Amino acid sequence: MPILEWIMPVVIALIFITLASLLKEPARQKCMAVTIAGAGAAYLSSGGAGIWEFPFCILITYLAYRGLTSYRFIGIGWLLHTIWDVVHHQLGAPIIPLSATSSFGCAVCDPVIAIWCFAGAPGIFDLLRKHHAHASPERFANLSS
Repeated sequence: MPILEWIMPVVIALIFITLASLLKEPARQKCMAVTIAGAGAAYLSSGGAGIWEFPFCILITYLAYRGLTSYRFIGIGWLLHTIWDVVHHQLGAPIIPLSATSSFGCAVCDPVIAIWCFAGAPGIFDLLRKHHAHASPERFANLSS
């Protein structure tokens, strides 16, 4: 598989995380819970896994509900969706019918989002501000005194 098929899903995940970071808490967590619920239903129309699409959707819906109060459940949902992506890739039933490798790409993208969720989904801009504050010139000026 070309390297771009591995890199672009990571880039997409990082863009998703950046855009989600624009939301302040608790709106970010609520939006992430709704997003994983939607991802859980994404394959319903493909029917690739047959009747198993329904229990999977129910499980992800439960995790999304629990995710309203815990990012850990949202992260678990993204990891389970990764497994479902691999299953659909193997079955030849991609998430985007016009793109044969779309489920593979989703399987690369989803764990990046899951890791971010397990870290508590920190706002990227908040992290950058904190890093910038720690690296400010005033901090280094005190060291030279």
